[in-house]
Amino acid sequence: MKFYLTDRKEHFKKHLDYLKNQPVRVYDRDKLSEKISTVEIAVTKTLDRLDLTFLFNYAIFPENIMTYLTQWQEENREMQIGDTIFQQAYIPPFRNFSQKIIFGVRINEIIDEPHRKGFSYETLMGHVENSISTFTIEQLHNTIVFKIRTYSVPGNFLTKLLGPFFSVPYQAYCTRKALENVKRQIEKR
Repeated sequence: MKFYLTDRKEHFKKHLDYLKNQPVRVYDRDKLSEKISTVEIAVTKTLDRLDLTFLFNYAIFPENIMTYLTQWQEENREMQIGDTIFQQAYIPPFRNFSQKIIFGVRINEIIDEPHRKGFSYETLMGHVENSISTFTIEQLHNTIVFKIRTYSVPGNFLTKLLGPFFSVPYQAYCTRKALENVKRQIEKR
């Protein structure tokens, strides 16, 4: 995790290259707290008829919350297990007037089932969380839902200390905005 006052856009590739060599945080899944957040998508199409390109390009969080560079986009190919995502989070969620926090995650699962599509990633060393996050779009009977499932605990003493007052409310805000963003992208297609 690194902190900056200015946007690192021109240095994204350098940061991604560095993060590709970083190990995944060590964790015991049984000791991580689970949280599931969902939103129903108002579409008449079935899951197999939806264009989910944006999801697999990691266009989940609004740009005022996070910008990113994925290994597969940098290498001009599709997502693969083991790919790294460089993340630049904005706190507060304003691109120009915020603290920029740099960290990374690594894809550990790609989900391609008849009624469930998505992926999962784990946090890398230095991330503010010790977590696994899974993002899926699922068809449950005649309903399409977007689901974010996380297993996490604070990644360091500071985030543990500030968690109840800052980290947890900010994560809830970011999750809510991600759900809205994905819902909007699917419904407009």
